[in-house]
Amino acid sequence: MNIIKKTALTILMAISLGATGSIAFAAEGANSSAASINETIAYVEKALVEVNKSDFSAAHLYLKSARASSEQISGDEAIVKQANASVIQGQIQSKHGNVKKSSDELKKALTLYKSLL
Repeated sequence: MNIIKKTALTILMAISLGATGSIAFAAEGANSSAASINETIAYVEKALVEVNKSDFSAAHLYLKSARASSEQISGDEAIVKQANASVIQGQIQSKHGNVKKSSDELKKALTLYKSLL
């Protein structure tokens, strides 16, 4: 009888700890996504400033960082995909030295990322 009580208690504790752990993990994931969105927005804004100064090498580094941080964003997949495509197009245009088209794409990406907040 004592073994059955200990086994039942152990199983109940394992279930309760598992449920608590998954709730904490879900909350952490939501906070992580918001932090990734803010980080990505900051990188895109810095890249936009550098593109407008025609400093394309610095802009390329910021855009590379923005693309890396955007991989951790969870949310509306269509908006994230469209925003990432705009960042890529902005990066391509900055490599070609086209300030106007690059800044337009980056502004569009900023608008999309901010809509996720």
